[in-house]
Amino acid sequence: MIAYCGFSCLECPAYIATRADDDKLRADCAQRWAEEFQYNLRPDQINCDGCRAEGRKFFVCKMCSVRKCAREKALDNCALCGDLDCEKLAQLMSMFPNVRKAMQALRQEAGK
Repeated sequence: MIAYCGFSCLECPAYIATRADDDKLRADCAQRWAEEFQYNLRPDQINCDGCRAEGRKFFVCKMCSVRKCAREKALDNCALCGDLDCEKLAQLMSMFPNVRKAMQALRQEAGK
């Protein structure tokens, strides 16, 4: 359950709340993201089956430029792309340093 950007969906609060079908976890997630990212969300908007899975996507994932680019290039993840320092991924890496670590690990795994 690795997203195109290297995030682990298994660690995502929206994914966890969805899998557990837990409205308290959804409310906690909505509150956390309101505080951290200024997203104005209702708990019923917290539903995601994972970035690469068919089905429901969290609104951030639906509009993610990294996800869109990887899908257009038919890549399993961005670590397989020749342009690992692209603007889309660089912006995400600046916000979330763990994305860079995830990309490096995925590149090593792929032998790149």
